[in-house]
Amino acid sequence: MANYNDMSKLSLKQSLAHPQALTPSVNRREAVIAVMGATGSGKTTFINSASGGSLRVGRGLQSCTSTVQLSEAFELHGRQVTLIDTPGFDDTTKSDADILKMIAAFLATMYEHKQTLAGVIYIHRISDFRVGGISRRNFKMFRELCGDSTLKNVVIVTNMWGEVGKDVGEAREAELAREDKFFKPVLEKGAQLVRHDNTTETARAILLHLIENKPLPLRIQTELVDQGKSLSQTAAGAELNRELMEQIRRHEREMRELQKEMQDAIRQKDEETRRELEVETKKLQAEMNRVQNDAQKLVSDYTNQKAELEQRMEQARLAAEAEAAEQRRQIQLLQQKLTENANASMSEREGLQRQLNEAIQRYNQPRGGFFAMIGRAIDSFLGW
Repeated sequence: MANYNDMSKLSLKQSLAHPQALTPSVNRREAVIAVMGATGSGKTTFINSASGGSLRVGRGLQSCTSTVQLSEAFELHGRQVTLIDTPGFDDTTKSDADILKMIAAFLATMYEHKQTLAGVIYIHRISDFRVGGISRRNFKMFRELCGDSTLKNVVIVTNMWGEVGKDVGEAREAELAREDKFFKPVLEKGAQLVRHDNTTETARAILLHLIENKPLPLRIQTELVDQGKSLSQTAAGAELNRELMEQIRRHEREMRELQKEMQDAIRQKDEETRRELEVETKKLQAEMNRVQNDAQKLVSDYTNQKAELEQRMEQARLAAEAEAAEQRRQIQLLQQKLTENANASMSEREGLQRQLNEAIQRYNQPRGGFFAMIGRAIDSFLGW
């Protein structure tokens, strides 16, 4: 009987003296890896395969990853691995400016809390007939986000091999590796090119290329945090601004052509053509307004979004502290009951002891540190 009480006091004392950290810290056993690529390339499927998780997966070219998502941490060769799922820059529900602001806010917040990536995976469909404008734009933005110094921590993963013949796939892989306009420049600077056959085994084998790496900050993290640049001053922001300005110039040319065609239709009294051109003009003007708005709001929206993410993280931290305080209170109540019921029956004391042990176990469960906190903040931000 006395042993139960002695053991519970010892467990309680140890638990309350050394609780799990409620504030972010660097865990040397933790490996954090970001997964990037175009919409529909299989990023989320890869993450679910590697982690055993259940993040939502899009179908075809429709995106289900319109925000940054985090996998549950999982054990791999003695490391606690967390995978970061990022939306592509060709997202079907958000503009490229929105995507950049979101990724930048997440990465900057992460780096400010002394968290860096063990690696970055870029996923490319080997089934793509050619590397078109969308794929090139995604890879260009990926390069601007990463910079050159972190390329030794980058793995380019080709997937969907089952959708092409072996000879065709190998020919495309060789072209990707040898062409300057594709992956050759990053491979020459230390990145690796590997295949994924859509199994958990190959997904985890790919992660093994990265989990022992020395974590390094991405270029956009050092630009935003260490150098104090605005988002538009970063390499990725400048590239997006260049693309937006190019879109605006293209739209302006198209608008001039439409206006000329409309004047011709008016002169020829072609009312049907005039109405059609008027509809096209309104659609083009709306698109021009959207692109101009994206360019103008790139900086201010990033600042606001990052501030809100920080606020949500603070709320998540306070909620975690409140939960821990309530757990401590429950432990102390059970300890008190056990002491007060020293003369109770063996079965009653065993029941109380079992409740106490379970409460201590819950209290000592890992709280997930920074990534659990930022995951809760993202979920709160989205109303999930």
